[in-house]
Amino acid sequence: MANKNNKNQATESVENVENTNAVVESEVKTENDKTSKKVAKNDKNQQQKGKVKKQKKEKKQSKLAKKFKETTSELKKVTWPTFGSVLKKTGVVLAVVLIFAVVLFGIDRLLAWLFDLLTSQVA
Repeated sequence: MANKNNKNQATESVENVENTNAVVESEVKTENDKTSKKVAKNDKNQQQKGKVKKQKKEKKQSKLAKKFKETTSELKKVTWPTFGSVLKKTGVVLAVVLIFAVVLFGIDRLLAWLFDLLTSQVA
């Protein structure tokens, strides 16, 4: 009886090893397939790049046309402000400029008055 149990255990362990080997082999095959697909994909990409390079060589654009195209594509990416926000910000800028103009005019008048006061005392 003990001999049968040992035989059954031995058979089960052999089957487990065989199943494990089969799983490992299938994983290796899967990895090899993935690798070969990647290599094939890279080859296709390189071939397409070669074709693209040839096409680009055939179509040469002037530097001005290229710069214009780049500028246009960049301007499409810009998020432009609304008209209302532009008006508000312009109003703030004008108000700050007027305030500084008044302050500078006042300082200039004060210094001019002090200068006149000093020169009238000396003469």
